[in-house]
Amino acid sequence: MQKNDIYELIECMAALIRTEERRKCTGLGLQPVHFQVLNYLARCNKYSDTPAATANFLGMTRGTVSQSIIILEKKGYIEKAQDQADKRVVHLKLLAKGREILTEARPTQLFNKAVAILNQDMQSMSGDKVFAEALTALQKANNSNSFGMCKTCKHFSTQNGAFFCQLTQEKLSQEDSEKICQEHTPV
Repeated sequence: MQKNDIYELIECMAALIRTEERRKCTGLGLQPVHFQVLNYLARCNKYSDTPAATANFLGMTRGTVSQSIIILEKKGYIEKAQDQADKRVVHLKLLAKGREILTEARPTQLFNKAVAILNQDMQSMSGDKVFAEALTALQKANNSNSFGMCKTCKHFSTQNGAFFCQLTQEKLSQEDSEKICQEHTPV
């Protein structure tokens, strides 16, 4: 498997994770950016729990993070505390209520289902196949289309030296066979 293929697999996994996060956040009255801030604060140390560090880690503007912090503080998920040594520095602390909502918002059920699916075939996996199998398991657990590469689909075939889709009963160009398809069904 080429590095580009691994990149695309990881990108697809990340998209699935973000989709599930958005779905759960919507149900909990959170914006995805709020989830990301809470998640970061649960993972950062005391040297990284400032608004500036949060913005840097998330790759967001300080304004976006600042607005999110205001909302999260009003909801009782985080609190601000002034640094004892340098009064200009503000630390952010994840509160118990914030930990609870973060736990609810994490796509753990999706991962638990994916792990169960993966465990069925783990003995035969090695190397790059792990990424492909992990993505397929996440997609199955999420009941979503796999959006896999056409030529890795069970409907892909060759007829008379040409690429062919058994599902749509259409010829495929080589370029199309190397792109993702929403009708993809893993082999």
